[in-house]
Amino acid sequence: MISVFGSANMDLVAYVSQAPKLGETVTGRAFHTVPGGKGANQAVAAARAGAEVTFLGAVGDDGFGIALRSTLVDAGIEVSALRQVPGASGIAHIVVDDSGGNSIIVVPGANGTVTGLTGDDHALISASSALLLQLELPIEGVTAAARAAREAGVQVVLTPAPSRPLPAELLEAVTLLVPNEHEAADLTGASDAESALEELLKLVPEVVITLGSQGALYGSRSGERLRVPAVKVEAVDTTAAGDTFVGALAVARSEGLGPEEALRFASAAASISVQREGASTSMPGRDEIDAQLAAH
Repeated sequence: MISVFGSANMDLVAYVSQAPKLGETVTGRAFHTVPGGKGANQAVAAARAGAEVTFLGAVGDDGFGIALRSTLVDAGIEVSALRQVPGASGIAHIVVDDSGGNSIIVVPGANGTVTGLTGDDHALISASSALLLQLELPIEGVTAAARAAREAGVQVVLTPAPSRPLPAELLEAVTLLVPNEHEAADLTGASDAESALEELLKLVPEVVITLGSQGALYGSRSGERLRVPAVKVEAVDTTAAGDTFVGALAVARSEGLGPEEALRFASAAASISVQREGASTSMPGRDEIDAQLAAH
């Protein structure tokens, strides 16, 4: 079982030809309300890729909270540890331009209340093969979850987004760190991915740096270094690419695939998601991922 301790947001997505500059108003071509949040996205990605998944986090007692819970349940995800708290659920305001690029503003809402673990959270994490973490929950909650996983011998996969300094106590519990190239640069100050990789491996045992259309770079303290190319497709919406990649990567690793095979599996999944609009709605099923791998 893969557990995900993370955020659930309702994504408010506006599609435009070109994102507005400061003080500018532009006309959009479409608007969608789509369940998302980095935690929920990774959970859906992992479930659709074939894993048994449980989700730990919080939603509000509003309509968005009902919809977010339903989305996770419909994906086959266990939600017994998804708390409901008074007030608003988290939202993300997303602008997507015609190149598929995006800019995002996150308002935490209920996610901001998850500052620690319940007894049920501890039990679910301890029973997992891997714990997926991101940084859209309060850092004290993320650190507590990572520490619980480490104490139970569970692999900890951290996506350091939104980018911020990482406390030593959190890094000490991380098995695999998966930043994109910008987050890797923020964490290390390095100007290129290869240098950032070497710096990050001083902090954690394994690192994958995602490079968008340039693929992904992997390294481990054992000395292994890999660069896996991305599957070449025409991107429509890259909003969920990173979360799809991480969810699928966790599944591949849990199934015993080696680093190169796992990265190719994750890249195939991400390549499908970017060809579709939305976050959780864009994520592929296992049959689709297998077909994409076979085709490339």
